[in-house]
Amino acid sequence: MKLAWYLCAALTVPLASQAQSGWVALFDGKTMAGWDDPRQKVPPGDAWTIEDGCLKAKRGPHITEDLFTKDVFRDFELDWEWKVAPGANSGVKYRIQDRVILARYPAHRFEDVVNFSVENRPAARPDRGQEYVVGFEYQMLDNTRNSDARAGTSHQAGALYDIVGPSRDVTRPVGEFNESRLVVKGNHVEHWLNGVKVVEADLDSALAAERIARRWGAGTPVTVDLTKQPRKDCPISLQNHGDDTWFRDIRIRRLE
Repeated sequence: MKLAWYLCAALTVPLASQAQSGWVALFDGKTMAGWDDPRQKVPPGDAWTIEDGCLKAKRGPHITEDLFTKDVFRDFELDWEWKVAPGANSGVKYRIQDRVILARYPAHRFEDVVNFSVENRPAARPDRGQEYVVGFEYQMLDNTRNSDARAGTSHQAGALYDIVGPSRDVTRPVGEFNESRLVVKGNHVEHWLNGVKVVEADLDSALAAERIARRWGAGTPVTVDLTKQPRKDCPISLQNHGDDTWFRDIRIRRLE
């Protein structure tokens, strides 16, 4: 299934030596072992389920929330396969600095709601609502039908979301699984998609700082978190953006 991937990336590890090289499966195909299962929370979440050997982000949940690893990671390589429903949007978030249930706030900009919520956190988990994850994102979506893709390449599949767009579109037709790889070492990151390195960037670059401040506002809580990154050992999350999305064959290895 992944032969092309292993042949074209110098960073790859032969299948026969995965155990010796430190690769660890993050999903066993059957349970949420190793993940912070929102179905076990109070009130229980309905954003995630297991379907056909995949972790599935469900469309239109009562609480829109990501699925987080229980373990934390600093420098790592992450491999996974994914597909989205027609028109869907999702992602994988990493170097996560915060997570917050969004408060009710009469603002026109989503970013203003997030910044307000960070400073005015709801006291309890709601029956309905949305959690936002403050971190960097490997973007996954339907480039052909999702409106966010028309905002520019930095919003398209494979992008370092809103910072660096993919060098080219190598997504497979919607409904087929794509193969992704994320490499994080210090502040240097690589995004691979279907065997092609589509992004190489630094999270602490001048470009990243400019794009973060442009989106979130100079000096705001989210901008400070993303530019200073006080947390280096962080969970990884699979995003529920309100659309059906499937994740499978998720594995990781730590880098020294």
